[in-house]
Amino acid sequence: MAAVKRLKRVAALQPGFISFESSAGSDDLNSGRRKRVNKNKKKNWNKHSDIQDVEEFLDDVRLQERATGGLISEKPDDSLFFVDIGEQKKSVQPEVQEGKKGKKSKSRPLRIDLILQHDSLVPPPKDILAHQQPNAKKLRRIAENAEKLAAMGVLPKRQKRLLNRRPATKTSKAKTAANNFPDRPYYDLWGVEAKETADPYYLEQTGKSRVKRPEKLNAKPSILPAVEVIAPGGSYNPDFFSHQALLLEAHEVEVKREKAELRIERQLAVKREDTATEETVFQELVEGLVEEDEDEEEEEDVSIRGGLQQEKKTEKERKRERADKIKSQQKQAARVFTDKKQQLFQLRSIQATLKRREQRTRERVAQRKANQEAEKSMPRRLGRLKFQAQDLEIQLSDEISGSLRTLKPEGSVLKDRFKSMQKRNMIEPRERAKFKRRHKLKYVEKRAFKEIT
Repeated sequence: MAAVKRLKRVAALQPGFISFESSAGSDDLNSGRRKRVNKNKKKNWNKHSDIQDVEEFLDDVRLQERATGGLISEKPDDSLFFVDIGEQKKSVQPEVQEGKKGKKSKSRPLRIDLILQHDSLVPPPKDILAHQQPNAKKLRRIAENAEKLAAMGVLPKRQKRLLNRRPATKTSKAKTAANNFPDRPYYDLWGVEAKETADPYYLEQTGKSRVKRPEKLNAKPSILPAVEVIAPGGSYNPDFFSHQALLLEAHEVEVKREKAELRIERQLAVKREDTATEETVFQELVEGLVEEDEDEEEEEDVSIRGGLQQEKKTEKERKRERADKIKSQQKQAARVFTDKKQQLFQLRSIQATLKRREQRTRERVAQRKANQEAEKSMPRRLGRLKFQAQDLEIQLSDEISGSLRTLKPEGSVLKDRFKSMQKRNMIEPRERAKFKRRHKLKYVEKRAFKEIT
């Protein structure tokens, strides 16, 4: 109730407020004794609150807005009052209606039109939904960015594609040649695919053009051929010299393998110096049992302490050390200066040294390129295992059959292909997976066998 009184008091104290309706009867309503109600409870707010004076004030404000288009206290005097200067003579001739000659009448609006006109001066509310647009902020930001890019000379991708399109040219239909035309080009059914003659933009948009293959995928991992031809000595009826050359090659492989095994045995072998003898075993057994002379230990301690003690230097010795240090620094500076002067007379030798360095650098570059070319034909390290070449399939002199009918097959085509792919860096070297039994085998005798035994 206090809030209502405060609002009423504020409305009454407004400067220049003119009320259309009198509020004389409002005091009579409040003169009676009011019922005391607990206003702390929300259910009593609307039930026992007198807001009639507030509603009257708001109704009066709405009436003024409808009648005059706003509050009368805010209107200027010219819109509310006028000066009465008497009747004015009508200088404007009344219009003559068409179709009625000699009769004069004023053009007045019809009464039905006056009834339909609204009498409120309050403007209609603005239709917000008519001006709203979905994603208006996003579209406005995109338009502003497009204007900035256009001012900088940057065109959007869609417009660039339109500009880059080839102009349509009128192409005449080519007449197909007859089948019996002798000068027509030869068509290979299994050859290279025919070139696309359509517009590249059309092929790109329709998805008929293939994706450009990267150049790196065309490079082979190795220059070795897929199938290596065996040496002439591996034939079923080889020449004597070619067979001996192949035997020599296999012999060198076996010698290298044997040397590698011997080197590993030497590295793992125990040296004679590290082997235990009777004397070393006896010294280890009696270690710590023999007592050393205490006098020798005391003398060693005294000598160590005497060596650690340093005598205090005198002022004269310090000056001498300082002077020697300055002299050594001066000698070092003079030696550096002399070396720099001597370098002037060594320009020819320095130039020759630079030429030798450049020649050595060129040789290293050439050697590096040669090594890179050689590595192309060598297997690379692709995994944790190193590539091991396959054993040469060779026959001794007494094993040569000399005829295809008596020739015995050797080796495996599958292993050969597998090793070839490893050698050409297509797959990494692998080893056969070892089978590990999960449970231990248990041998049980059958009942029939047990009955016999």
